[in-house]
Amino acid sequence: MTQHSRDMSRRRLLFGGAAVGAGVLLAGCTSNEAKPTEAQTKAAAAPGGNNEPGKRVVIGFSAPAADHGWIAAITNNAKAQAGTYSDVEFKSVEAGADAAAQRAALSTLISQKPDVIVLLPHDGKELNAFGLEAMKAGVPVVNLDRAFPDARAYRLQIKGDNYGMGVAAATYMIEQFKAKGVSNPVIAEIAGMDELELTQERSKGFLDTLTASGFKVANRRAARFTADSGQQEAAQLLQALPKIDALWNHDDDQGIGVLAAVNQSGRKEFFMVGGAGSKKAMEDIQADNTVLKATVTYSPSMASSAISLARLIGQGRGMSDLVELQVPKEIILASETITKENAGSYLKLGF
Repeated sequence: MTQHSRDMSRRRLLFGGAAVGAGVLLAGCTSNEAKPTEAQTKAAAAPGGNNEPGKRVVIGFSAPAADHGWIAAITNNAKAQAGTYSDVEFKSVEAGADAAAQRAALSTLISQKPDVIVLLPHDGKELNAFGLEAMKAGVPVVNLDRAFPDARAYRLQIKGDNYGMGVAAATYMIEQFKAKGVSNPVIAEIAGMDELELTQERSKGFLDTLTASGFKVANRRAARFTADSGQQEAAQLLQALPKIDALWNHDDDQGIGVLAAVNQSGRKEFFMVGGAGSKKAMEDIQADNTVLKATVTYSPSMASSAISLARLIGQGRGMSDLVELQVPKEIILASETITKENAGSYLKLGF
């Protein structure tokens, strides 16, 4: 049984890019200002369900500094979603440059006794001890994206389906190979930060799916989720492989550099699949004038949902569309495939 199968057998909810209950909204925010989107404002103002004002809730928040668009969108979405509720006070603390600095800032946050903490850690394993500390102190933790390994360290874990991203990227490629009659494709991969479990899960989903169809990865390189590192690794990969049929790049911000390297090389014999679902990537896919033909989602809209769910946890309420009286323990967002045909529907969720 694969890790994905084991994960799927655990008790959890799997949601796509739709609203979660009446008060949980999946909406992207692409500006640098944390302003609620029209959809966020309408959802919070809708009568009935979980949107009616309740007990005042103080939500503490921490995420790494906005070193690229996805992380920036996480913080912007969280602030914007909190701003739609009259009964939520949002307290953000700086995450610092590494896990140790984030841990120190979070310890200060605990002393302020928030009702709930929403946390995207620098590294889930390194911040696991903080989650345990906060939960022991009676402060529920919403673990966002980078997972704590110990289920006792969080009240709720909400993240994208990293394994599913790899599955989706490989599935799209396999469909294209079949349609083009390519039986022995040269497949390349540019991953993100290899030390992160999420990167390892993405690569595993990709490789498992390719292997099941008799394919393999000819060359894999790891970048750092930045445009500069993407360009550097792509340039080296292109030199190593004189012919490529398909390339999966894990991250669309990183993909800006990957596409720059591709353009500099003049290579056009392959197609590329991106990852995460940036607005720029969707626009490129729509325009259909680069090698980028698809991207698989890992939306920062999960931060909006994390705030809405933290509010419900702080108020002791469940999700209005579910029978259970409490918010679930785990929520994993499905990874969806965006192509030229459906990109227009997803642009509003781009970051």
